[in-house]
Amino acid sequence: MSFVLPARGLHVPAGEGPAKWFSGDVYTVKLEAKATNGTVGLIEASVPPGGGPPPHIHNHADETFYLLNGELEFLEGERTFTARTGDLVFVPRGATHRFLNTGIRTATMLFFYTPGGPEGLFLEGGDDPKPGVQVEPWGPERFGDHMTQLLDKYDNVILPPSAQP
Repeated sequence: MSFVLPARGLHVPAGEGPAKWFSGDVYTVKLEAKATNGTVGLIEASVPPGGGPPPHIHNHADETFYLLNGELEFLEGERTFTARTGDLVFVPRGATHRFLNTGIRTATMLFFYTPGGPEGLFLEGGDDPKPGVQVEPWGPERFGDHMTQLLDKYDNVILPPSAQP
């Protein structure tokens, strides 16, 4: 990938950035790698009760989460814990991780990929939100060949159920 740095800093106003539905969650990409010379990708996430990805690994990017409100159960390596409003969670590249909203209220957070790039999965593989409609989880039919190719392209290795902690 080649990147071109912007001639000036960036400003992404509140409520802006491409929003996508992805497997039951709502992700708004605030910074793409292409806008930061590959340095970082930043996503604002809204995770409803029951939401969150399956255990997965990023082999080429670290991931940092900052809870804006609510609480999420995190898996990092073999450790499971609950993160709450104001908590920060850092997951180094190569570590198995996931988050899950086990509560009754929607949680919101920011998460960062360093270097950036994996955020492209949401932009290329997500659905456009429909105003006034609640996002629904995806079924197994969404995870066919096309999604497998996108997961690989954007540094996401989903662990098979037999390998999940």
